[in-house]
Amino acid sequence: MSPSSSSNALPQSAYNSRRHVGIHAERISDVSSTEYPGHYPNEDHSWNLDVFKRNLRVKVHRLSQRSIEFDLVGVDASIANAFRRILIAEVPTLAIEHVYVWNNTSVIHDEILAQRLGLVPLNVDPALMEYRTPTGINASPNDRNTIVFQLKAECSRAPRGSGKEYINDEVKSGDLVWVPQGEQEVVFADKPPAPTNKNIVLAKMRPGQEIDMELHATKNVGKEHAKWSPVATASYRLHPLIILNPEKPIPPHLAKKFASCFSPGVVKIGKNNKVSIDEQGMRNDSVSREVLRHEEFAGCVELKRIRDWFIFSVESEGPYEPERLLPEAVKIMREKIASIRVAAEALLAGGDAEDIPVARKIGGKDIEMVDS
Repeated sequence: MSPSSSSNALPQSAYNSRRHVGIHAERISDVSSTEYPGHYPNEDHSWNLDVFKRNLRVKVHRLSQRSIEFDLVGVDASIANAFRRILIAEVPTLAIEHVYVWNNTSVIHDEILAQRLGLVPLNVDPALMEYRTPTGINASPNDRNTIVFQLKAECSRAPRGSGKEYINDEVKSGDLVWVPQGEQEVVFADKPPAPTNKNIVLAKMRPGQEIDMELHATKNVGKEHAKWSPVATASYRLHPLIILNPEKPIPPHLAKKFASCFSPGVVKIGKNNKVSIDEQGMRNDSVSREVLRHEEFAGCVELKRIRDWFIFSVESEGPYEPERLLPEAVKIMREKIASIRVAAEALLAGGDAEDIPVARKIGGKDIEMVDS
């Protein structure tokens, strides 16, 4: 089959069969890449930095205040998945870790309320704070590693005629009050620490009930606890590819039925019910394989995915702007590679296993190379 020529939205290289994963009714095929040394006669597929730079492409398709959709093209699935895992588990944020309860007469137990508080995303830039450590200057709370909040709320009956029954009957994340420590008032002068969403309901109370707590937020990463994850979701999917068979066109009277087998906007129906594929809308197809269930469309179309074209969807829930998340993940991956490189160089130099430098971790983050 040859690609439809109705649009030039996709580069011609997207139709290179070596890049395709086949989608069939009951299975998938060609999952693994074949472009490695020795597979194709008289072709050199050894890794080359210039070739990698030429094929690598990152393009943002949608950007909002809290989410981003971008394409990462020209990398192996292992690299794309590494970025996804780093986004979820290794990009640092701040979250409430220690809760000191002075008084809580609400119906919510202290432990449950503390857990709810920990899951409230904060707007504090992690680059301005340090990790808490088991020893050293950061072993105890200070203005460099801890953000302090107070939560005080007391429910009472509203005056008659006020239009509401209670005052402070809902405790929300916006009730958290930042208490500056040391030099924090200067450091955070432009952006005082606060929840990113001030309308999260933490507890409900009735007259006579009150909450009085002191909250300490610290820096850490998502693999320690999900509350430190900077994203709500970070996922990817392979770019769909739909190829019509010019030798067996879709019958005009079945055009609408054929279009209904795909996500809206993927199939275009022109004059005389002629069917074509919108290459710009193709990325939105869910690849449900519905079209493969109908015998009348057998041999009319091929469903594929492009093996090295990843469509990322990331939702930020912390202090990071969505467009800043991928660069942060790249920075962390570079740190990991640097650690491996140091260890590999030590092995090549003939060092014993006990002499190989290892990365010392603080709060889940590599901070320096030290002798084990």
